[in-house]
Amino acid sequence: MSPYVPEEVEAYAERYTTAGWDGFGRLADETRATQSAPQMMVGDVEGAFLSFLVAMTNAKRIVEVGTFTGWSSIAMARALPPDGSLVTCDINEETTAVARRYAEEAGVADRIEYRLGPGVETLATLDGPFDLAFIDADKGGYVDYYEAILPKLAPRGVIAADNTLFGLGSEGDNAAAISRFNEHVLHDDRVEAVLLPFREGVTLIRRR
Repeated sequence: MSPYVPEEVEAYAERYTTAGWDGFGRLADETRATQSAPQMMVGDVEGAFLSFLVAMTNAKRIVEVGTFTGWSSIAMARALPPDGSLVTCDINEETTAVARRYAEEAGVADRIEYRLGPGVETLATLDGPFDLAFIDADKGGYVDYYEAILPKLAPRGVIAADNTLFGLGSEGDNAAAISRFNEHVLHDDRVEAVLLPFREGVTLIRRR
């Protein structure tokens, strides 16, 4: 559970959020059983939020930095139109294999392209424009990922950055990195942003 939102609030939000694909429960169980940091999964409410965001923005092309075991990419891909596509990148071959397997089961593997390698290097090889970008990887790389994505963002495109409440009253490298990212976006005259205080924080960013 998030340290920023009371457990009963998260449970209440989950109760009144439309359920997603029924395979997410098994994906969550396998991730908890095999991964040292299973809390990196987006979970039911944020997964539903990402799916909703795809539909709201009529996104057809999506890029994701940070695949992990695939919950977020599957949630977004399920909301894409038949001709939509998503590129997701990660450096971990093991977790990416899990993501691929569940995407096949969910029937969305044909909409997802998996890239293995450092995020900034992968982003440099991609052509825009992208309608939606989701950043959920190593926090120290957030500013670099943002700067690599922004020039390739469609005019009405949206960047969603996860875990942006990490900078609130906490210490450590992740907190410092997220604080730096939050300040960077806040003072970037090219964009406007809103930080949504649910789970561990999601910042939505669009061009001015």
